[in-house]
Amino acid sequence: MKQTGRFKLSGRHDDFDPRYPDPMGYVHDRTQRIVDSLRLEILSGGDDQNLRVRRIFEAPRAIYRIELENPELNYQRTTLLDGDALEDLLETDGVRDRLKSTLS
Repeated sequence: MKQTGRFKLSGRHDDFDPRYPDPMGYVHDRTQRIVDSLRLEILSGGDDQNLRVRRIFEAPRAIYRIELENPELNYQRTTLLDGDALEDLLETDGVRDRLKSTLS
């Protein structure tokens, strides 16, 4: 019988995946999928969607917390991104406009 809460870790660096012989390639692709998912959720959200971005670390590297809340669906998502991933997310005009509208 399998114990609850004990799961095999996927994407470990000692697992060889022929698509990603370099572990940093896997990290980049995973980060891009997370940013794309956030972009889609932000753009498809309704008017009652709450979006908040806060910087939680500055050194040794800037880390930002993205909080996305949709009270209509009783849904909340929190994601941590570095500065480069945040810039990639904000390149989309709709996301930038949604963030500006929540700030004012």
